[in-house]
Amino acid sequence: RTMSKWDEQILVVNRKDLFNKEENHFYGFLPREDEKVKKIVDTFTSYEVKRRGDMEEDNSYKQLIGYAVIKDRNTKEILVYKRLVGGGEARLHGKASVGIGGHMNEVEGKTIYEMLKINAARELFEEVGVSEEYALENLHFIGLINDDKTEVGQVHIGVVYECEVDKSNVVVREDDTLEIKWTTGDDARKEENYESWSDFLKPIM
Repeated sequence: RTMSKWDEQILVVNRKDLFNKEENHFYGFLPREDEKVKKIVDTFTSYEVKRRGDMEEDNSYKQLIGYAVIKDRNTKEILVYKRLVGGGEARLHGKASVGIGGHMNEVEGKTIYEMLKINAARELFEEVGVSEEYALENLHFIGLINDDKTEVGQVHIGVVYECEVDKSNVVVREDDTLEIKWTTGDDARKEENYESWSDFLKPIM
């Protein structure tokens, strides 16, 4: 029997540490230039590894989630995808998204910052076929997302990356659960059915 996704061991940070007892709390997208981002990212070194099923119900921890925005390097079009029924997170079905990613797992012998990138690269390969080696070199950290107004958001924090690719190299590997389209920034901003995290990224589309 394969391990249930709820038994997955994931990277989390204690909320009190993460936001320095709420002093660094924020809502929405915070670009990496913001001084709060540095303070928050510095707390990632105190990460813990916990069982995902327990963390989904525990607001005292934030699960670190990679969220990579993919752009075509020539046209600058953005990859927008929809999760079809059958995809992982039932609460997000039918919603559009510009962020590819997911939970983070510990990687032996690496710093937390290396781990974040390795995990983000693995997701890009699994979802859209971008090679991990390429992703590792081309993923750039651009900021953080936090949304404590939703049930899902309360237990997650988004580590946002941008990755420029050649769109001809993108293949939807999970085509039973994802449909993708390439769209200009203007059109991407007009999409109305985004999950909240993607809504927050409209200013940078």
